[in-house]
Amino acid sequence: MEIVLQNPRRYREAAAGRVRPWLEQVMAALAPGAASLGVRFTSDAEMRRLNARHRGQDRTTDVLSFPGGPTADGRHLGDLVIAVPQARRQARAAGHGVARELRALLLHGLLHCLGYDHETDRGEMRRRERRLRRRWLDD
Repeated sequence: MEIVLQNPRRYREAAAGRVRPWLEQVMAALAPGAASLGVRFTSDAEMRRLNARHRGQDRTTDVLSFPGGPTADGRHLGDLVIAVPQARRQARAAGHGVARELRALLLHGLLHCLGYDHETDRGEMRRRERRLRRRWLDD
């Protein structure tokens, strides 16, 4: 499994050493057949541009998911983009650490790449995410 992490603004909470070990474990459990995943940690401004371009919503959001597909090397699970400043605000509001919030956003994005859609699936993704949060986010 190849996990490509991009952190061009060098957000300390999103450093590869903090994110990669947890993400490798989750990927092995949820998508053992996937060959690759891309993750980009970004600013609110970049996220706002991406959200406007891909979803028609001119505002920042916390995570965007772009499901992948078959490649010559196997199945690319997809690409996730996470706005770290937004994650910081959400963590502060929820009363937990930014690392936990980033893991929650990664998990949410992974579920989208696995085909779940909370806007159309009658609660299936929410139930699955709740169970996975108990397993993967409880500190």
